[in-house]
Amino acid sequence: MIGRLTGVLLEKNPPQVLVDVGGVGYEVEVPMSSFYNLPDTGAKVTLLTQFVVREDAQLLYGFLTQKERLAFRQLIKVSGIGAKSALGILSGLSVDDLSQAIAAQDIALLVRIPGIGKKTAERMLLELRDKFTFTGTGGLSTPPSSTSDVLNALVALGYNEREALAAIKLLPAGTGVSDGIRLALKSLSKTG
Repeated sequence: MIGRLTGVLLEKNPPQVLVDVGGVGYEVEVPMSSFYNLPDTGAKVTLLTQFVVREDAQLLYGFLTQKERLAFRQLIKVSGIGAKSALGILSGLSVDDLSQAIAAQDIALLVRIPGIGKKTAERMLLELRDKFTFTGTGGLSTPPSSTSDVLNALVALGYNEREALAAIKLLPAGTGVSDGIRLALKSLSKTG
């Protein structure tokens, strides 16, 4: 999987950009929130990416911040929301506004986004309520990288995200990735 690209920004055609990385041009679709903050063409750029494989295409989505990529990953897990819809949501709302809308269960704000109807908005509010971690200001917080790595490892081993998050909450602060995986597996084996 492609997790990050660093290279020269060759073209900007909303919502797509072309990034030259070592002589290979990557077409990357970005939300408008990232697009507006990109440097001028010819400048160096780093994008965090999400590689999406569909039956008819392989697409690369890019984000300037970890918060945007995390929100995108959560959005595409919602039933009925694909990568294009998630990109549209992040183009219509900042991550902080999306987080606040979910925390406040503000369906009216979500249905104003093109392509999001009432049923999809209701499903988003229901399915994302437990997925986003809210900061005191209503923003989306990302887990520390070691916690995120442990979570990804547990999900890859077949545990659902809820079980994995519960096991991670039991880990002592500052636990490394390998120790975190070992301790989380131990706690999951006791509960399972």
